[in-house]
Amino acid sequence: MRLLVIDDDAVFRTRLVRALKERDVEVSPAADATEAMTMARQQAPTHALVDLRLGNSDGIELVRDLRALAPAMTIVVLTGYGSIVTAVEAMHAGATNYLTKPVDAEQILATLRGEGADTQADVPSLARVEWEHMQRVLADCDGNISEAARRLGLHRRSLQRKLAKYPPTR
Repeated sequence: MRLLVIDDDAVFRTRLVRALKERDVEVSPAADATEAMTMARQQAPTHALVDLRLGNSDGIELVRDLRALAPAMTIVVLTGYGSIVTAVEAMHAGATNYLTKPVDAEQILATLRGEGADTQADVPSLARVEWEHMQRVLADCDGNISEAARRLGLHRRSLQRKLAKYPPTR
């Protein structure tokens, strides 16, 4: 297995690459779509792990590009902002599977090997989906609580209280 890991979060990417290398996987990290496509052309990876949000790039578009470059490549989309809509979009773009963070190296490897069909079988609770949506809107507003509250139709203090809680368990 030659794996290309594409994630714009340098800390997460570094830790994941280290964990996978400890499991004897040949891993190449990339921070964005441009770097990923360059590496994919040079190294011909058999597998790719693509973050859905890549800063200014779109992970779904990268999945399409990787699929066009290597039709047999196993491509898994990994995201902290999971939803049914993005999962369907990723699969239509050519992803083999879809995982939501948090996920560990063993789950990733099982999914890359095609054994991970049941790793995400548990459906997130409505509270978890709501919390993730609020986090996504807050990130889209660059951390501006007032703007996020306006977009969500909530009072600013209500949003702060909801965000202060730990994320609900699945």
